[in-house]
Amino acid sequence: MERPARLCGLWALLLCAVGRGGGAAPTETQPPVTNLSVSVENLCTVVWTWNPPEGASPNCSLWYFSHFGDKQDKKIAPETHRSKEVPLNEKICLQVGSQCSTNESEKPSILVEKCISPPEGDPESAVTELQCVWHNLSYMKCSWLPGRNASPDTNYTLYYWHSNLEKIHQCEKIYKDNQYFGCSFDLTKVKDSSFEKNSVQIMVKDNAGKIRPSFKIVPLTSRVKPDPPHIKKLFFHNGNLYVQWEDPQNFISRCLSYEVQVNNSQTETLVFNVKDEAKCQNPEFERNMENTSCFMVPGVLPDTSSAVRIRVKTNEFCYEDDKLWSNWSQEMTIGKKRNSTLYITMLLIVPVIVAGAIIVLLVYLKRLKIIIFPPIPDPGKIFKEMFGDQNDDTLHWKKYDIYEKQTKEETDSVVLIENLKKASQ
Repeated sequence: MERPARLCGLWALLLCAVGRGGGAAPTETQPPVTNLSVSVENLCTVVWTWNPPEGASPNCSLWYFSHFGDKQDKKIAPETHRSKEVPLNEKICLQVGSQCSTNESEKPSILVEKCISPPEGDPESAVTELQCVWHNLSYMKCSWLPGRNASPDTNYTLYYWHSNLEKIHQCEKIYKDNQYFGCSFDLTKVKDSSFEKNSVQIMVKDNAGKIRPSFKIVPLTSRVKPDPPHIKKLFFHNGNLYVQWEDPQNFISRCLSYEVQVNNSQTETLVFNVKDEAKCQNPEFERNMENTSCFMVPGVLPDTSSAVRIRVKTNEFCYEDDKLWSNWSQEMTIGKKRNSTLYITMLLIVPVIVAGAIIVLLVYLKRLKIIIFPPIPDPGKIFKEMFGDQNDDTLHWKKYDIYEKQTKEETDSVVLIENLKKASQ
């Protein structure tokens, strides 16, 4: 009977413990964190730090709950700091509380808030439309418009920083293009696979402090513009046109998409999208196909002149932004070329010949009409001249003219008869 008595004793102790606890012990709310501070590193890296709460329970393994304004980017972690890359153009606040677990449903301590304000200055003086493009993974080019209240003689300065730089650098190549200002700086892709996952921090201001600084975060997976491809060869094979080109440097082939445009002499434009890596199995191509792509263009006849050009962009497999096309490549032509000099000469000469022919034809038709249909004298004019209302002098001279005419005709007749008689003798 000792074993049942011992079991009953254990059950009694367990029931006693549950009875005293009245169920699970309620979670104790911890005191708030202390000495919450904020600072800025580099150009746009905001860092918040704090100390553990005073008087925290010794049985509590402290975790810290934090989020930004409007409860964005919630995070529960044991570290007593938090950082974020963010453009400092607006006010940014972080709220921090302590708790004893990673459960989000647990009520944390009273939240402590710390904010960082935007830089001083007139917001209307800050630059606008600040945009940056990473050209061919070798240099970055940024451009902007002056602020509404900025002075026309403002001397702008651009500063930049990324994870591979030990300190903030100043861009030296400031330029102006119409209304836009800009600056470009070297930014070469490194072999580190994590490099493109980082961002470039940008700040534009003037050293005189007349305008409000403007900030921008540029992810290296967006706004990438490759150089245009270089067409190496065009040729026909089995009735199809083959195009071979060199890929832009610094890129992996599968990360690029191409557009091939063909304009033929029949004013027809053909456009083909080449998304996948294209390799042509054709002996006409060079053996060295490294960094080279090709595409077979259907529907192009060899007896017509065709002009080909190509452009390229990054695709969604490697980059976030897939809408920024490169410039067009230099155009290359294949097929029978039209003699442009002869074409222009004929275009100028033919209208002149046609116009001359029309003029000659009109003159000839007028003469032919006179020969076929001679003009008939108007008897009315003759009678009017003879019997019209005229003064005596005019009538006298007209009668004299008629008399002279008749006399001349009679004389000519007599001369003609005399000549005929002499000829007969």
